[in-house]
Amino acid sequence: MIKAIFLDVDGTILSFSTHKVPASAKSSLIQLYNKGIQIIIATGRSFGNLAEISDIPYHGVVGLNGAESTLCDGTVVERHAISLELFRKSMELSKQYDFAIAVEGNDGIFVDRINSRVIELANKVALPLPEVRDLWEVYQEGVCSQLCFYLDAETEQKVMAQLPGLASSRWCDVFADVNVAGVDKAVGVRSFVKHLGIDISEAIAFGDGGNDIPMLRAAGIGVAMGNASDEVKKHADYITASVDDDGLYKAFKHFELI
Repeated sequence: MIKAIFLDVDGTILSFSTHKVPASAKSSLIQLYNKGIQIIIATGRSFGNLAEISDIPYHGVVGLNGAESTLCDGTVVERHAISLELFRKSMELSKQYDFAIAVEGNDGIFVDRINSRVIELANKVALPLPEVRDLWEVYQEGVCSQLCFYLDAETEQKVMAQLPGLASSRWCDVFADVNVAGVDKAVGVRSFVKHLGIDISEAIAFGDGGNDIPMLRAAGIGVAMGNASDEVKKHADYITASVDDDGLYKAFKHFELI
C-alpha cells in the first residue's frame, strides 16, 4: 500500500513548455492529499522556491537534491551543509575555469555573474535572472547546502575531480547542482520515510532528470516520466506518459491510487 508520494518539480509536476501544472495533475494530487497520502516534493529547488506549484497541496519538501528536508511549517527534518573549505575551493575553481557559480537557498538564488548559461537556465524555467551578489557574503549570512555550477559536462568532470567532498548532478545540460558528496534525493526520501514512520517500500517516486535516479531506485516504486531521458528510464520500475500528456494522472490510475 502506497503511503507517500515523492515528486520532482521541473519536468514532472511543471511542464517545461507551458511552465504550468497540468490540470489533471493538480486535481489528482488534491484527491490523493485528501485521502491522507503524504505528498512530498523532491526537487533540486529550495524550500522557498516553489511559487509555481503553490496551488498543489503537499506535506513537505526534499529540497536541494536531498540536502535539506523540510516540513511545510519550516521545521527542518535533515540538513547537509557545505563546509567553508569546500566553498572556498569551489570559488577558486570558478575563477580558474571561468564558469558562473551560484548559492541556492531558501532566500533565493544568488550568482557571482550573469552569462549566457545563467540566462539560458532562467529562460528554460521561466524565472527571473538570479541576483548578482558577493557570494562570500551570502555564504556567511546563512547555511549553504547547494551550489550551482554553470558549465558543460566536460569541464564539470575536471572541476569535480578536484572537489572530492562534493558531488554534482544534472537535470538539464545548462548547469550542475552541487551538494555534499553522498547526498542525493534518495537520502531525502529515506529521511522523510523515517520521519513519517513508514517503510520505504510504501513510497512511490516520480522524476524525469538525472538527479532523480537515486530516488527512483530507492523508493518502493520508481516512475519515470515519458519526457525523461533513456538513462533515467533505465532505472525506473514503470514509465508513464510525459508531463504534458497527463503522465502523473495516468500513473496514479495505473497504480490504482485514484
